[in-house]
Amino acid sequence: MQSTNGGATLVIAAVVVGLVIRRQLRTRPVRRKGSLVGPAVLGVLGAVGIAFGIASVLKDHPLSALAVVLLVASLAVAAGFGAARARTVRVWHGTPDGPRDEVLRKGTAATTGLWLVAVVAHVALGRWIDHAAGTGVLGAASLYAYLAIGLGTQNILVRRRAARLAPRVAPGQPAGV
Repeated sequence: MQSTNGGATLVIAAVVVGLVIRRQLRTRPVRRKGSLVGPAVLGVLGAVGIAFGIASVLKDHPLSALAVVLLVASLAVAAGFGAARARTVRVWHGTPDGPRDEVLRKGTAATTGLWLVAVVAHVALGRWIDHAAGTGVLGAASLYAYLAIGLGTQNILVRRRAARLAPRVAPGQPAGV
């Protein structure tokens, strides 16, 4: 039964990561708030996952300081990969569509490569966390938090780049004029 749950979890995680990467490769407008909805949802799932992971360790013994340090380091690595990926995302002025001139974004092959390396890094760090904890699934359960922090960091930095490209509009004047 446990291997079935582990297999199902792996499939769900692979689907989520695949959808995130696929979305990165599509041309789409840079939105003010929309780019934070996905990371927020992943963040909630991540908080639940980490709570579950901690509970899975605490049922057998106290959580080690090393496991906590590795978990925090893992999340810092996620932010680092997010910052690196943000630099690989192409950001440009699109064709005016209607009354507004949009700033568009699209991931590149380097963005995809960094996503794949980030996932491998999380798997390795997750195994190390679980080894340091001695039992439980804290490392594996932190995947959604890892994705939330990495994607959130990337989106915030891409939005900053887009803001520098956005046309300056006087107050009360419609955009694109």
